[in-house]
Amino acid sequence: MSAHALLSASSSHRWLNCPPSARLCEGKPDTAGEAAAEGTDAHSLCEYKLKKALGFADIEDPTEDLTYYDNEMESCTEGYVAFVLELLERAKQSCSDPVVLIEQRLDFSDYVENGFGTGDLVIIADGTLYIVDFKYGKGVLVDAEDNPQMKLYALGALALADGIYDIDTVCMSIYQPRRDNVSSCTITKTELSEWAEKVLRPTAELAYKGEGEFRCGEWCGFCKAKATCRARAEKNLELAKYEFREPGELEDDEIEKILAQADELVSWANDIKAYALREALSGKVWSKFKLVSGTSRRKYADENLVAAAVQKAGYDPYERSVLGISDMTKMLGKKKFDELLGELIIKPAGKPVLVSREDKRPELNSTENAAMDFAEED
Repeated sequence: MSAHALLSASSSHRWLNCPPSARLCEGKPDTAGEAAAEGTDAHSLCEYKLKKALGFADIEDPTEDLTYYDNEMESCTEGYVAFVLELLERAKQSCSDPVVLIEQRLDFSDYVENGFGTGDLVIIADGTLYIVDFKYGKGVLVDAEDNPQMKLYALGALALADGIYDIDTVCMSIYQPRRDNVSSCTITKTELSEWAEKVLRPTAELAYKGEGEFRCGEWCGFCKAKATCRARAEKNLELAKYEFREPGELEDDEIEKILAQADELVSWANDIKAYALREALSGKVWSKFKLVSGTSRRKYADENLVAAAVQKAGYDPYERSVLGISDMTKMLGKKKFDELLGELIIKPAGKPVLVSREDKRPELNSTENAAMDFAEED
């Protein structure tokens, strides 16, 4: 069987919203970059530390082999272990012998053809099943509420344990330390089963066959076919009919339609550019575009020799400034950082931005104050 399921849990947000994308992506190379490799390292460290904390035997410390290991990763993984141990203590309050599964393969093929995934952590106890997913990324904020990946993991875990433990509730948690995000959601086993039968099963059948309607949305950002997808192109090219005249010539509803799609339009254009560049670097010759050397900036051949030469001439070649918060946290570690600097950290109000009404952040009450804040930020 393939190491990656066609209809995997991790890609479920995409294929549940756009069923034919599953087959469209099939066989395409994975272009996940440094962030994905960094996440893999963090997961390996989480697994080791959690197994060590739980007393597993014959485990090897992977730290020396981790390319992206640093103080931040050390701190984030320590926090994850502490969070899991707290959940385990909660489970023990209602169950004397909860089962802990780490990096567990979870099979949900009862609902999804050949469907499986790997759960970071599962705690099986009487009454409640706990699912935890560690997210090391600091880009997209991930919410546990109505999260299909977590629901699929829960279905896989129930298939393993429901006949042994009396489970009626599922608690799903996202631990995303670099976004200071711990999101949890609890649903009943009945609600999960209804979703699986009414939404998951029929949609998965379409996706496995490559059928259904193409639908564009934020899930396109994680699609291997995002640069060449015709449906996505047609949606974004709809904006061309406005000819980008002065905003004063557009009606309010037209402006709002453009605002709703503007970020996706920019993302799509950048995906097209990145795809075309990759193809050109691989040998493809575009009829109207060519590869050239981009703008280059001067740089020192050897900073140590430069410093020595400037010092010899009687000048100081160095400048000093306080490290930024991220770099300072990496140097000190999160615990020491909070101890030394916690009271010295402030978080000013963010610069006003215009977002959809569906955004969960509270609306600014005073347009006058918002305008003043905006002016002060500029």
